[in-house]
Amino acid sequence: MLYPIPIAVKPIEDFQLLVTFEGGEKRIYDAKPLIKGDWFGQLRDISKFNTAKIVSNTVEWADGQDIAPDELYFASKRVIGLGYGAPK
Repeated sequence: MLYPIPIAVKPIEDFQLLVTFEGGEKRIYDAKPLIKGDWFGQLRDISKFNTAKIVSNTVEWADGQDIAPDELYFASKRVIGLGYGAPK
């Protein structure tokens, strides 16, 4: 299955990511369930979480943690309206 390609990411409140995909679609990914264990648990440090950036068509953090592109899209919620809106 093809998935849209993320082109921008912005960490927002409560360990969520505002992700913009090709075509302009904006979605919110809740990373809280991901932040556990030794590897991803490092992202509980908000300064580390806020290092999220787009690398090779997905979101990656400074220490190398990343999210599979299909997970990033299909586990996120579409943003409605201006601002963050109400995800659906």
